[in-house]
Amino acid sequence: MKETLIRNLWYVAGTSDEFAPGQLVGQTIVGLPLVLWRPEAGGEVVAFDGRCCHKRMPLAAGKLLADGTLECAYHGLCFDSAGKCVKIPSQPGRAIPSRAKLRPYPIVEQDGMVWIWMGDDANPALRPPRIPELASPEWETVRVQNAEVPTNYLLLIENLLDISHFYPLHDGNIGDIANSEIPVEFSHEGVQGNRSVTSVRKAESYRHPPYLEDFFGYELVDRHHTHSMISPAAIRVDLRCAPPGRLQTEDERGYILTHLITPVDERHHRWRVIAACRAGHRWPSDPSVSTVARVAEKFPGVIAQDLWALTEQQKMLDLADTHYLGEMHLRADTGILKAREIVRDMVAAESQPTSQPASQAVAA
Repeated sequence: MKETLIRNLWYVAGTSDEFAPGQLVGQTIVGLPLVLWRPEAGGEVVAFDGRCCHKRMPLAAGKLLADGTLECAYHGLCFDSAGKCVKIPSQPGRAIPSRAKLRPYPIVEQDGMVWIWMGDDANPALRPPRIPELASPEWETVRVQNAEVPTNYLLLIENLLDISHFYPLHDGNIGDIANSEIPVEFSHEGVQGNRSVTSVRKAESYRHPPYLEDFFGYELVDRHHTHSMISPAAIRVDLRCAPPGRLQTEDERGYILTHLITPVDERHHRWRVIAACRAGHRWPSDPSVSTVARVAEKFPGVIAQDLWALTEQQKMLDLADTHYLGEMHLRADTGILKAREIVRDMVAAESQPTSQPASQAVAA
């Protein structure tokens, strides 16, 4: 779990409503400091390197002035929404150096999410993954999780792709030992222009564990369950179930969980979870409650179990490998090994040497 950060990728910087007009937002993504803000109501979010070009002061510690410019808290340099310095208080009347500017980062706002490209020039053929449920009246969505996790982000990807851990980690809520016995198939077809890996588990006449029976009201089901790494920044879980023989009918129920993963650095990441269920589907025990509301109420307990496992793994990764014989892999690990390969290849593609001009300290 070293040298895993990918910069040539779209990551979620936040939901659209996290960027209120006139408020600075400071973040670190893949080890790079950022400052983001929405200049005006209805305007587009802008993002720049979070360090002042003068003395590296974090710009998120500054403030937005009435004219919409960002004022650095240290020496008062002001930057417009294009990242250009428009004022240097200590040099009134003098021309502003051409080097007085901030590096911009491309932003795409879609489906209620703000995506940011952290690498070199954005590939026009590669767009941020779509989350169509967020913008569709046919679905009801609830945000379940938004937290910084003190582990390498690959541990979460592997947790989400390999659900053979539903027993014993989630035994008694969304898992049981029977889940471990469901055959698994793997697909490596690309998704939305990204290299991808998907696991598929199909079960017939399967007795649902407690939470899933509670959510959908079905004890015995046919079930179709997929976990897809759309990109290293997004994993989509699609669970569909119905009484035996009733999949793809009006009796079908289920949820989609979208996991959005934003690495902070090699040792931390931000984990967002959005749950979606069909609009109109109700919790069987109380029809005044929507199914997705019930899922959102109960899933934090499941997430807490995953967080515990991830942090315990990270503690072991932080130790030297002395006396450890190395990982032993099972067939269920096929998906995570493919995910590791994808990440490794993307990191390697960015590690090719490039010629950079030597920086020169020039007094302005």
